[in-house]
Amino acid sequence: MNAAMAAAQAQDDLDDGPARPAARRWGALRARMMSLTRPRRPEPLPARFDRRRIYVLPTGFGLFYGALLATMTLGALNYNNNPAFLLALLLGGAGLASLIAAQLQLTGLSIVAIDAEPVPAGMPLTVRVHARAAPDRLRRGLRVDDHGAAGIDAAVLDLEQGAGEAELRIATERRGWLDLPRLRISTTRPLGLARAWAHVWPEAPLLVYPTPEAHGPPLPVGGGDQAVTRLHPSGDDVHHLRAYRFGDARRAIAWKHSARRDTLLVREYEQPLGADVELEWHRLTGLGQEARISRLARWVDEAERDGCRYRLSLPNQPTLGPGTGPAHRHACLRALALMPYG
Repeated sequence: MNAAMAAAQAQDDLDDGPARPAARRWGALRARMMSLTRPRRPEPLPARFDRRRIYVLPTGFGLFYGALLATMTLGALNYNNNPAFLLALLLGGAGLASLIAAQLQLTGLSIVAIDAEPVPAGMPLTVRVHARAAPDRLRRGLRVDDHGAAGIDAAVLDLEQGAGEAELRIATERRGWLDLPRLRISTTRPLGLARAWAHVWPEAPLLVYPTPEAHGPPLPVGGGDQAVTRLHPSGDDVHHLRAYRFGDARRAIAWKHSARRDTLLVREYEQPLGADVELEWHRLTGLGQEARISRLARWVDEAERDGCRYRLSLPNQPTLGPGTGPAHRHACLRALALMPYG
């Protein structure tokens, strides 16, 4: 079987041409090099960059610059040209100073937090990387990316008065927890001769909501015998009278009752909201697990949009609600996102 698999792999390489094996070898080499850099496993935040975590290597332009200086030095020594030799030494000193300056751009930098607002699976997740450093030097144009491992678009991190943040967009495919890859913070400033970089690998995953059903049945009608009401300044029925508070509208003052009691009283109105909407897992018969999760996610969004109070019942979990608002919506969608697969 191993021989057959090797033959199939060789045939695939022949079909794809020399580009694919070369890309695989480069990917394996890069993964090997990444495994030797710090950190080697996910770490808690904040993460501070010190000299042991910062790596500096010349760029392509830096290698050309070094070759040019070597040629100038050899020519100056060969022709005994002292001004050319002095110029080569000055340019070499500037190049060495740029290496130190590039490292100092990252020295003392701390990644204090990484967060993101959850989005439905399939939509890009905007991840905010928060950094902080002592305001002892100007830190601008720091590049934040994943070194091409997961195809994350690079972002720019600028620190104003010792603090700043960068926004990355990460593609999402599945609901649940999303583990962040190892992120690289790098710079080629000030002269572009060297690239200094450091890695951060946060161990805190980010939440991805389930994808709502695209086309489904409407929201179930609320059940129950008692209609739910809430206080509302533009309601229809008077709920009670209360003492006047600064900022109350003059039209809400009950002048007759205020005259009788010799104090200002204000009418509180109520507005009927209808009965609570029941979103129950066991009622969605005939649907698979992922289809049920998608439909319930759609109904949660619709109930929140319509301002309805709703209750979510899932198997082997406590009932959520009844309630409404961003916190209740997040609790319901989080429970749906963390439902086990299969």
